[in-house]
Amino acid sequence: MKEFILLFRANYKDIARVSAAETRERNNRWMDWINDLVDQNHLAEGGNHLAPEGKIIRSNGEISVESIPANNESILGYILILASSLDEAAELAKDCPILAGKGTSVEVREISNN
Repeated sequence: MKEFILLFRANYKDIARVSAAETRERNNRWMDWINDLVDQNHLAEGGNHLAPEGKIIRSNGEISVESIPANNESILGYILILASSLDEAAELAKDCPILAGKGTSVEVREISNN
């Protein structure tokens, strides 16, 4: 099995508008999906939420502290999964509950050992 990263993207502004009840429902769907990956031996070690703040280091040596603007799509988190191919990893990602949200996406990339 190969290792793949799933990068979860969404607009922070849209997430802030979700009600507490909808947040609970989304979290339940999320845990069901994760548990399905575990049951099928597709979940690898690693993954987490990302803070909206960070630092950007530019090629000229400049370092800036950045917050993700509320109107931009941002990487919210990631998990690592195991799959036999990029196509299989993409099929697994298609069931991700984040895709129920408006303007969301899951980016699937193979972890390279090179």
